[in-house]
Amino acid sequence: MLVTTDYTEKKTVLLATVIKKNQPKVLAEISELNSLAKTLGAIVIKEFLQKIKEKTPKTLIGKGKMEELKSFILVNNIKLVICNDNLSPSQLKNLEKTLTSEVVDRTKVILDIFSKRAKTSYAKAQIKLAQYKYALSKLPKLWTHLEKQRGGIGFRGPGESEIETDRRNLRKSIKKLNTKMKLIDKQMNTQRKHRNNRIRISLVGYTNVGKSTIMNLLSKAKVATVENNLFSTVDTTVRKIQIKTQRFLLSDTVGFINNLPTQLIDSFKSTLSEIQASDLLIHVIDITKNSVRKDIKYVENILLEIGIKTNLIIKVFNKIDICRELNTKQSIIKTKYQEDIPNILFLSALQKTSIKLLKQKIYALTKRIPR
Repeated sequence: MLVTTDYTEKKTVLLATVIKKNQPKVLAEISELNSLAKTLGAIVIKEFLQKIKEKTPKTLIGKGKMEELKSFILVNNIKLVICNDNLSPSQLKNLEKTLTSEVVDRTKVILDIFSKRAKTSYAKAQIKLAQYKYALSKLPKLWTHLEKQRGGIGFRGPGESEIETDRRNLRKSIKKLNTKMKLIDKQMNTQRKHRNNRIRISLVGYTNVGKSTIMNLLSKAKVATVENNLFSTVDTTVRKIQIKTQRFLLSDTVGFINNLPTQLIDSFKSTLSEIQASDLLIHVIDITKNSVRKDIKYVENILLEIGIKTNLIIKVFNKIDICRELNTKQSIIKTKYQEDIPNILFLSALQKTSIKLLKQKIYALTKRIPR
């Protein structure tokens, strides 16, 4: 059972819990959550943060913050509450009951964006699989509207039987999609084998760092969507490019984000296998962000998780045209990544700055790869 959330023009508040040691991380996440909500059309009115020692199992937040939030929702006619934390079924149920407003968590928002942005049947199937897994984890909450129909002690009411029916149906759907995707994976692996005479390059990085713009510049065509939004690219795009006499296959892959839902990582592992098959990775990084080093580390951890072991990586620090204190940031980056300096490049995809240098680095690093 998949429940669709309508975000369009809904007055929304964001909620996040903060444990002292992870405050910088949560502040960055709540900023991203704001952008995610706006991407779906929500109107974010306010952000609520509660500093806690540990999360409250039943309601996530304490009574004081709950009353403050409830009062604000009533006065301002808030229709939607988005939690940065991944909520348990009981937390979802209790929050909605107390706040009398629709409540969703970060995972649901990201899944909804992916669902909205997917264009190919393969990407849609991957996202549907992730949605089914998410729905399976939230089933007790989804059927709370039938609680009042339950029988007396010792009886199984309609709500309980519906949960079991829905659980079986979801598991069947997950099994069916897994079978379908294994078949598609075999077809895609066959296609990759036929492309073995071409050197393969993949663009990787955090979401909204400019990968699609660089893809367009390298391929000399508008083959990828360019938007100033999170997850503007969900489908993997593969195009032929040529630098001097060498021909390549260039892939633009889905961007990463902190706390990317496990369901999505699992579902997209087959898409990310395009990265696994690459001879060279171009790791695109937004130099304007304060979380540059954390973003790099997060992407590198995801690459390790999916088994990427190549040493051929170019770190491209994009958006230098809008970066404040550029010289200072460049100096810090060079000091931090001294060993990688030959494979580091600072550019502006928007202004087409240093694109020729990027091509030169690609050619230099790949010319010795046997084919």
